[in-house]
Amino acid sequence: MSTPSAGSPRPGVRRKIKQTGFGHTVLWTVGVALVPALLLALTGLYVVRTHRSALLKIALEPQSLRWIAIGCVAAIVLWVALILTTYHFARPTRPTRRQNLFGSLLAVILSMAVAGSLATGARYAMVTRDLINTVAPNEHTVTAPKIVNVTKTDPWGNKERVNLLLLGGDGGVGRTGIRTDSVILLSIDTHTGSSVMFSLPRNLRNVPFPAGSPLHALYPHGFEQCCDAGEEMLNAVYRNVPAAHPGAIGRTDNEGADAVKLAVSGALGIPVDYYLLVNLNGFRQIVDAIGGITVNINEPVPINGDTDRHIPPTGYLQPGPHQHLNGFKALWFTRGRYGSTDYKRMERQRCAINAIVDEADPVNLLTRYTQLANASKKILRTDVPQNLLPAFVDTTFKMKQHPIKSVVFKLSSEFNPNEPDFGYVHKAVRKALNPPPPKKLRSEGKRGLTGVVKAGTGLIDTLPQRPESPAAATDADSDCTYQPVAASGSVTSTP
Repeated sequence: MSTPSAGSPRPGVRRKIKQTGFGHTVLWTVGVALVPALLLALTGLYVVRTHRSALLKIALEPQSLRWIAIGCVAAIVLWVALILTTYHFARPTRPTRRQNLFGSLLAVILSMAVAGSLATGARYAMVTRDLINTVAPNEHTVTAPKIVNVTKTDPWGNKERVNLLLLGGDGGVGRTGIRTDSVILLSIDTHTGSSVMFSLPRNLRNVPFPAGSPLHALYPHGFEQCCDAGEEMLNAVYRNVPAAHPGAIGRTDNEGADAVKLAVSGALGIPVDYYLLVNLNGFRQIVDAIGGITVNINEPVPINGDTDRHIPPTGYLQPGPHQHLNGFKALWFTRGRYGSTDYKRMERQRCAINAIVDEADPVNLLTRYTQLANASKKILRTDVPQNLLPAFVDTTFKMKQHPIKSVVFKLSSEFNPNEPDFGYVHKAVRKALNPPPPKKLRSEGKRGLTGVVKAGTGLIDTLPQRPESPAAATDADSDCTYQPVAASGSVTSTP
């Protein structure tokens, strides 16, 4: 009887696998690619649904993101090696040419799919890390709050509301001396996500600083300059206060931001916690990055033009419902004011913010993430600390579950930005943040009812609207609806 020579192959698992045929080879090769992917997907879905806060904390922490990227690269090496090794040991001893070609091609395609997916994950991790370190570099401002009683389940601790100041300026976000022509405070309930926007006109005069602050001692009668009324407006605080009194606020990485936060706090009568500065010239990049926004346009909105220098617009955005705007058109939707007023522009800015929130669904953000992140790095700056970013993102998702209320302080018989009654403003803010309980509708009375609520004219939904009553919080969705009566009465010709 002959015996196997020392160099002859021993019967074993590999031969048994080979003897099962080429179909078994395909099954094994595909299995080691798809089964781990399916397990990862199911695990990820479970974690997202049950541990969203913990996941956000990891996903928005720069050091964790670095390790995620390293882990993705390591997984590429191991997973691809597993696919190729499995195919090698599972293939038939003597495959046909067609089997060899198909099997090799299958192994390469699966390896590329796995490597591409993990490489995308590594890239997103590093893009996010760079974005966070650029936009939110843990900037120190003296006005940022100290949050206490923080727990794993409640990162806001003792804060019932967080107040984020949204500033829009024409200069680069790293420059000093810019004018903040858009000033909107977004006040968010940290538990429910219910939010109210307060819009202040850029030409607001004599803005008071909170008592006890260094700037109150320097400007006891409000923000005043000696010679130029144009330099006493709210939009000049960011530039002029640091220029006139460098170092007066204290140790800070952004004197202008601290100054305007104090100014808005004094004007509204509530603390301003953090700020987010947007370079308006780059705003169009953000809109393009999310695929545009959809708004209602009730009257022609000018593109370019200068009223003071009698330079006519080069065109108009025409009225119509559900207008989808790209970045260029969205920029002029928020900025155009030739032949119009700052107050109409403020209303359009609120509608644009509301439209951006509507577009910010997870799928849309994920598919355009790299473009959005690259645009954001160039035009955003904030003092929100990195450890609070997960809480802010979580609160933003809660915001989408509620209509955004809005208060616009516009010229009326009770409010004049040139001679503002800040007691009136404070009362309106308190009313918006702590609305009275709903009352039953009453019959038309002394002043009658109107159909559309604007800030400064009355309550919404449950009460008759009373013109010239303290500014009330209105539903931003309702304020931004298409109004064909107003639109049909507008001038529609373009130069």
